[in-house]
Amino acid sequence: MNIRLTRLKASDAEALLVFEAENRYFFETMVPSRGDAYYMSENFQTRHKQLLKEKDDHDSILGRINVVDLNKQRRGKLGYRIGKMYTGKGLATKGLQLFMKEVIKLDIRKIHAKTTSNNFPSQRVLQKNGFHYEKTDTDSFNMNGEEVKFVYYSWENGRELV
Repeated sequence: MNIRLTRLKASDAEALLVFEAENRYFFETMVPSRGDAYYMSENFQTRHKQLLKEKDDHDSILGRINVVDLNKQRRGKLGYRIGKMYTGKGLATKGLQLFMKEVIKLDIRKIHAKTTSNNFPSQRVLQKNGFHYEKTDTDSFNMNGEEVKFVYYSWENGRELV
């Protein structure tokens, strides 16, 4: 499957909200819930402009990738998610690979990422794209009846990409 990254437009908000809502319970098996307010249209619209997304050949939203909290030192935090029906097909790895090439062009110097200790697929995606393990929280929290911890990774511009 060919994928491409495109910058969000205002007209994409409704489709992206549908994507997020359709996959909400799937996402919440791997990451803490964002709460009901995230899925309210007016709240979603305000966050919408920061996000990047992936689309397939039919302009369907497969997932999204973004860097938030980008500071003056050109450091930020990575966020990404792939819809349930597209997992296990290498799309997260390929999408992040494409995204990281754009990150280099934009001269972003460092990106931090975190995932949960039980989300091994996300850890592999990060590692395959040049992110390096930093640490695991000592404190755990309950997510869906399972005790998990946050696992932190980072990527620095200048390191070799896959």
